[in-house]
Amino acid sequence: MGIIYQTNKKTGITYAYQNEAYWDSEKQQSRAKRKLIGKVDPESGEIVPTRSYNKKQTGLKEVQVKPGPIPMTQYKRSFFGATYLFDQIGNLTGVSTDLKDCFPNDYKRILSIVYFLILEENNSLSRFSHWQKLHIHPNGEDIASQRSSELFQSITEESRMNFFTRQGKRRLEKEYWAFDTTSISSYSETLNQVKSGRNKENDRLSQINLALLFGEESGLPFYYRKLPGNITDVKIVKQLMTEFDVMGYKKVKVVLDRGFYSKKNIDLLYKNHQKFIIGVKLGLKYVKTILDQERNNLQLWTNLHPQFGTYGICKTIEWDYEQERPYKSDTLKESRRAYLHLFYNSEKAAKDQVDMNDHLTKLYDDLINNTCKDYYTKDYAKYFTVTETPKRGRRVTPNEEAMKEATKNYGYFALLSNEIKDPFEALSLYRSKDIVEKGFGNLKERLNFRRLQVSSELSLNGKIFVEFIALIFLSYVKKKMQDAKLFNKYTLQGMLDELDLIELFEAPGHARILGEITEKQKELFNKLGVSPPSL
Repeated sequence: MGIIYQTNKKTGITYAYQNEAYWDSEKQQSRAKRKLIGKVDPESGEIVPTRSYNKKQTGLKEVQVKPGPIPMTQYKRSFFGATYLFDQIGNLTGVSTDLKDCFPNDYKRILSIVYFLILEENNSLSRFSHWQKLHIHPNGEDIASQRSSELFQSITEESRMNFFTRQGKRRLEKEYWAFDTTSISSYSETLNQVKSGRNKENDRLSQINLALLFGEESGLPFYYRKLPGNITDVKIVKQLMTEFDVMGYKKVKVVLDRGFYSKKNIDLLYKNHQKFIIGVKLGLKYVKTILDQERNNLQLWTNLHPQFGTYGICKTIEWDYEQERPYKSDTLKESRRAYLHLFYNSEKAAKDQVDMNDHLTKLYDDLINNTCKDYYTKDYAKYFTVTETPKRGRRVTPNEEAMKEATKNYGYFALLSNEIKDPFEALSLYRSKDIVEKGFGNLKERLNFRRLQVSSELSLNGKIFVEFIALIFLSYVKKKMQDAKLFNKYTLQGMLDELDLIELFEAPGHARILGEITEKQKELFNKLGVSPPSL
C-alpha cells in the first residue's frame, strides 16, 4: 500500500490518494484501487484529511468497506507459468466461461482442483493444501478435503448437461465425433452402478463404464456418460441418440468401434439422419460374401495407399433398413445406400497371427489344467475338442479346420459408412477414435482414475465431472504438443515443469512482479497457441 499525488490542472489543488495494488486473476493483470485521503497543503506539504477519511481515522464513524479484490498484504513468491497456461487454455476453449455460467459460485474451485490434478500427477487431493501454497491458482486459497467433497456433491445434473450443451455448440458440427467406452474398477459395494462386467484389461473387479465423446478435428472431449458396469457397448447407441436430441446436437457425425455394431443400431442411425463410420465384423454374412469375391482384387498395387501401408477398396451396398411404426402397427422396410470399405494390411496380418497363436495357447492351457474362463466358453468349443476317459484321462484335440478358417482373415478388416465413399478417408477418420483411447489412458494414468475412491453416488458424479474438465485441458495440451512435434524433445510432465518454473513475486503496496522468462519458455507458449505472460 502506498500514497500517490495528483494535481487538478484547473484548480491547481494537489490531492493525495491511498493506492492499493492487487492481482486480477480473471484479466490476468495487475490492477490498482485508489482512495482519496485529502488535499496537500501548498506551504507545509502536509496532507489535510478529507472529512470521511478523518472520521475513519478518529473512529467517529465506521466506514463500511465495499467488497472487492483483496490487496496484497504479504511478501510471497509463487509458481505461475503452468497455471497461467491453463488460464489461457480455459479462455481459448471456452471452458472457463462455460463453467462460470453453469457454476457461478464454484467455478474457481473447480478450476483450481483441475489444475492440481494435471500438475500433480497421480497425487490425491490431500496434497492440494501443500500444492496451493506454492502456486497461483483461480481460487487463491486452500480447499480442504471436506470442502472438495462438498463441491463434488453440489454438482447437479442440470448444470452438468448445461455445460455439455455449451461445449458441444463450440465444436464444429462438420467434424466427426469419436465415441467409445472404458471401464473403471471399484471395490465399493455401495455404489449402485458398480456391477460385474467384462473389460478390455481383463480386470475381474466390479466396475462402472464410462462413455466419452471426442471431436475428431479439435481433439477435445465434450460429453461423457456414466453407465452400469454390466451394460455392453451395443446397448448404448439408442440412449446416445436421445441425449444428442436433448442437448440440441444436430447433424452429428459419429465414429464408432465395431463393439457398437448391430442391425438395430445402424437402423437407428439412419432413422436419426446421423452420418456414421463404424467397424464391422468380417463374419457378417454380407461382409463375408463381398470379401470372398474381392480378396484377389483387394491386394492389387492400384489399391495400395503407401502412406497407410494398406490396401483398400469401397463397395456400394444396399442396406435393408427397417423401422417399426407403432402408430401404424407395421414395419417400414426400405433400401438405404451404404459404403462397405474392405482393407488388408500385411503388418496387421503378422500381428493377427501372433495374437491368435497366443490366444490358442492360452485356451489349450486352460483346458489341460481345467482352469477355463467363462468368457472364453465359445472359443474353447470352436477351436478344441475335449474328451475324457478313465484310462487316458483328459485329452484336448485341436480343431484344425476352424483354425485354418481363422487364418483366412489375418490382416483384413472392414468399415461401414453412409457418407464416406473413399476408403482411405474413412480409414483416416476411423483412426481418429484413437484420441478416445488416449483420453481413457489420461484419465486412468495421469489423472489417477483407474480405481474409484469415493463412497457415495453424489461424490462419484461430481468427481467424474471435475476429472472430465481436467481431461479437456490435458487433451488440448497433448494435441498442441503433438502438432508442434514437442514430444520429440519433451515429455508432458517435462514441458509443464519447464513452464512451472516461472514465478510471480508479491509485495504489499506494489504490483506483482513477473519472474524471468527464457526464450525456450516463450517458444513453448507460442507453440502451445498461447501468448507468453507479461505484466
